[in-house]
Amino acid sequence: MSLKYQVVPVTSFAQNCSIVWCDETMKGVLIDPGGDIEQLQVLIEELGVQVEQLVLTHGHLDHVGGTEPLSKALGVEIVGPHKADNFWLQGLENQSQMFGFPLTKAFEPNQWLDDGDVITFGNQSLNVIHTPGHTPGHVVLFNNDAKQAFVGDVLFKGGIGRTDFPQGNYETLIQSIKGKLWPLGNDVAFVPGHGPESTFGHERVSNPFVADEMPLY
Repeated sequence: MSLKYQVVPVTSFAQNCSIVWCDETMKGVLIDPGGDIEQLQVLIEELGVQVEQLVLTHGHLDHVGGTEPLSKALGVEIVGPHKADNFWLQGLENQSQMFGFPLTKAFEPNQWLDDGDVITFGNQSLNVIHTPGHTPGHVVLFNNDAKQAFVGDVLFKGGIGRTDFPQGNYETLIQSIKGKLWPLGNDVAFVPGHGPESTFGHERVSNPFVADEMPLY
């Protein structure tokens, strides 16, 4: 059995929405459905994935804009992020106007996520890691068997998340990356919220913000 995923860039911000599933049962979750929900629905059907939950890494509009309509269309619950991002979800109408997006109304998930929670689908699971800094309620989702992480806007190939938004904090973000992500292992591959995939080992050697010159192996 193995964890499968497909990344779909959505919205004008090219936000990486991830369809993640168990290849034995075809049950899965959708991480960060920021928009373009018709495109997502077509792909879910083509892949034959039975989406059981929509999972949010944080409350920014480009990651959550399509969540509520897609939740209604698929008849599934919304989980995450950590409740410290509730102020972002309650301010979605303002975010819509600021970024010129279609109006997205405020909503609350069916369940907030905490550090140490586990999301299960079929025979697979994702561990929830609370990683504040970009936003206070940001979470990362990690599958240990596949050595695969979905990190939202915490870490990028060659970069890190912005910390100049309300309640962002640069030192907190660096601590989240070095203290919570690096210990998971250099061999962990990750899907960031934007841009190409990479590995923690590669970023430890080459990322100017968080490299600590650890050898790759």
